[in-house]
Amino acid sequence: MSGKGINSRISAYKKAFASGEIQKTYQSLVGIVQNLRTEFAKTYEGEFTVANVLHGYIDFTYFYLQNDFLKEKKLKFAIVFVHQHAHFELWLLGQTKNVQICYWEKLKGVRWVNSKAMPKYSIFKISLLTNPDFDDSKKLTESIQNTFGSLSQEIFNTLEAYE
Repeated sequence: MSGKGINSRISAYKKAFASGEIQKTYQSLVGIVQNLRTEFAKTYEGEFTVANVLHGYIDFTYFYLQNDFLKEKKLKFAIVFVHQHAHFELWLLGQTKNVQICYWEKLKGVRWVNSKAMPKYSIFKISLLTNPDFDDSKKLTESIQNTFGSLSQEIFNTLEAYE
């Protein structure tokens, strides 16, 4: 973040919001994540509990998924839309920072884990869809669900192997 005071940044802030495009685009993107969450809840009913959509500041929009296996280990998945890059990621999260650190240490040899530095909010992040077609929500949802399906099984197998 800039070392400037907030007053010196207000002019640029006002300009960014002046056309209304940022607000409209943000609302549309949040709607896409909400629809994705609804489809995940339908597809994975009985397999995962799917939480409501949450908003970071203006940086992330996400929802959690958890099943008994993850809950027992104090872990959960998050499907995250990263606004800065306009793409989707799968994060593995710990219930607390200590749980995250423990699993990050344990899984350092796994290909998804950055062994040099733990992400700020997760144990690891995996790209689900880097160039989403926001105009084709059916294809977007199918792509994310297919990637999630195969990755989540691989993650479960890895977690079991490292226990």
